[in-house]
Amino acid sequence: MTRWKQSLPYMLMLTVALPLLSLAQEEPATKAETTTRQELEETRDALQGLSDSFAEYRGIVDVLRKIKISGYIQSQYRSTDLVSTPYAVGAFSGGAFPTNSKGLFQIRRGRLKVTYDNVLTQYVLQIDAIPTGVSLKDAYVAITEPWTKSFGFQMGVFDRPFGYEISYSSSSRETPERSRLFQTLFPGERGTGAKLFYAPQLGPLSMLRADVGVFNGSGPSALEFDNFKDLIGHVAYQIPFDDIGAALDIGVSGYLGSTRSSSRYIYEAGTIANGAPGYGVDSALTNVSRGMNRHYIGFDAQFYYDLPLLGGTILRGEYITGTQPGLAGSSTSISALPTTPIYSRKFTGWYAYLIQNIGQANQLVLKYDVYDPNTDVAASDFAASNTSGATGLSATDITVSTLGLGWIYHWDDNVKFVFYYEIVNNEKLTNLAGTSSSLSIYSDDVRDNVLTLRTQVKF
Repeated sequence: MTRWKQSLPYMLMLTVALPLLSLAQEEPATKAETTTRQELEETRDALQGLSDSFAEYRGIVDVLRKIKISGYIQSQYRSTDLVSTPYAVGAFSGGAFPTNSKGLFQIRRGRLKVTYDNVLTQYVLQIDAIPTGVSLKDAYVAITEPWTKSFGFQMGVFDRPFGYEISYSSSSRETPERSRLFQTLFPGERGTGAKLFYAPQLGPLSMLRADVGVFNGSGPSALEFDNFKDLIGHVAYQIPFDDIGAALDIGVSGYLGSTRSSSRYIYEAGTIANGAPGYGVDSALTNVSRGMNRHYIGFDAQFYYDLPLLGGTILRGEYITGTQPGLAGSSTSISALPTTPIYSRKFTGWYAYLIQNIGQANQLVLKYDVYDPNTDVAASDFAASNTSGATGLSATDITVSTLGLGWIYHWDDNVKFVFYYEIVNNEKLTNLAGTSSSLSIYSDDVRDNVLTLRTQVKF
């Protein structure tokens, strides 16, 4: 008992000391553990933040990968033969020359194009910025069905699906401008409307492309001015000749449209009062609001052949014929409600190219195009007695042909230089030589040739 009593104080001391000792030993471990846990949580939060940021940036990158920005600038110098001719020279060669000038520098095109491509859907916006102003060139959406990826729908402002030269980009074309024929029938190339397209990806029809659309008919930027819509279509097929390294593309186009007459007077090819060739007039009151036919049919073909030791050879041609409603002084397609009588003319036109690549950098170009705005008359039909008045023949009825000679030098993948000379020839109206007719200047070939020196930078 005495020994137990003596040991009691020690036991009490141990009872108190052991917990204190335990606390003293655990305290450093708890701090370290707490610190480590905090660091892990901070690291985890940081990694989570990085993951969120990466996911956000990845989304942005995925969107940016679908956006393509491209464009080109064409700066050039042009010159012509004469100053102050009786009509505007160069209208079909990049714009008419200013009065009293036969040479000028200009920015012909300054394009900027944004394309959002989401595989089955596309958004395209293209503008043209030049010193005279900024204009809209393309603005459309295109949707392709997801099953066969062969059918699609497009709506907005875009190239009208007719022939080959319309949709052939100005940045790739071997001549500075499109043919006089296309500039007359399709000024601005584009139209506002909607189309369906069929382009099989696989199978025996994979070489086929078909487009058909409905358009206002007033051009790319002019507002619709009547209740008529124009139906335009093009079907093309490629025939490869792999054994000889060649290919042939053929196509056929159609245009069914109308232009509203706001006058009771309509002029069509016929004879004037003295019996000479000219225009007959229909003055029925029912002609007001009548739709005047705008009907074309066209054929196009392109042949490609890789000429050994020299380079690729291209033969390209197109032919169009039809009925064109125009005005007394112009056969260009009407883009606004006419306030004067409509003149309906039957026309033909065609062009042919020969393009020869020489190595990787050089191309030689030979082009010939013809536009006959009125196939019902010939040069011999023009006389002093039928070249005045509303029913008489005018300069609009004269056939014009153009021979183009060019050399293209590709500096690199982005830069090319174009040297192109156009020899423009009009029908010689020999029956008007020495007369007082305003068309007597066409008794010989008018000196209106044009030289173009162009630099193009594309990105």
